[in-house]
Order: sequence, then structure tokens, then C-alpha cells
Amino acid sequence: MCVLRAVRTILKKTVYLSLGANIGDRRGQIATAIAKLEKLGTITAASSLFETEPMDMAHQPWFLNCAVALETELMPRQLMKAILGIEKEMGRRRTQPKGPRSIDIDILLFGNSIVDMAGLTIPHPAMHERRFVLAPLAEIAPGALHPVLKKTVSELRDALPAKGAVRIID
Repeated sequence: MCVLRAVRTILKKTVYLSLGANIGDRRGQIATAIAKLEKLGTITAASSLFETEPMDMAHQPWFLNCAVALETELMPRQLMKAILGIEKEMGRRRTQPKGPRSIDIDILLFGNSIVDMAGLTIPHPAMHERRFVLAPLAEIAPGALHPVLKKTVSELRDALPAKGAVRIID
């Protein structure tokens, strides 16, 4: 007798995230966010912390930023929902666009996927313009390929104009 069994194949994807905070205990908030992200999968890499100058709204405190690689079974919309939950749980209030924040977590890359749906665009639509995103990401994934621009993270970082202070702090 032949018995067929359904085998559930679980595909894990490597997702790259950008984390930032510029109010309160910035270092502590990023550490807390990383601990909460570990419940969504496995953190396989985390960059150093970078202190970065605010870009679009200059009159606010400087940010601490980092990038993490998360291996997860979640799909893009599920991951986004979980990230928004983490931000809310940590006190994030979206009162002013580009304004001060206790924590900000952005999905930069989701494997090689291109996602364009209401409320979610991957790769992050502005990542290639932001040194505060690309410097930490290049530390952990210099060869990761932007699936739309077909350039590596290092190539994107190196192509940026020298504006916006970004300095590694540890």
C-alpha cells in the first residue's frame, strides 16, 4: 500500500531591515526592537550603530541607525503588520511625517522580491537615496542586490553624494 503524505515546505527568506530612533534612549530602543524582531524569525546579522544627521526635517535630534538581516517564514504583508505592531508597542506615534520617533523599522529588501501593494513597497522606495540606510546595510550585506536597480548595496552607497553626516559609533 502506498501512503502519500503532504509535506509542508517552509521557505525562509532573508529580509533586510533598517532601524532608527532619535528620541529617548535611542540605543535601548534599538536593542529592544531587535529583541522583538527575534520573535519573527532569526536575526542572522546586525550592523554597528551609526549616528546620523536628520535628512528631511533637520530641526530634530540626530538618529541612531542600524541594519539587521532577519531570516523569516513570514510573507511581506505579515511581516509589515508585525513590524507596525512592534513600533506601536514601543510607543511610536505617527504625528508628524519625517518627525522625531522612538523607533522606526523599515523593510528594505525581502529576498529578491519586488512588492508593490497598498501600504507596502519593497524594495524600500527611497533606500538608494539614503546614506543612513545604506552605510549600515553595506556593513552586513555589501553584495545584496537591489532587484529593481540591479546594483549592490555597496554600489548604491558609493554612488551617493557626500551629504548627510553618518558616523559609526560602535
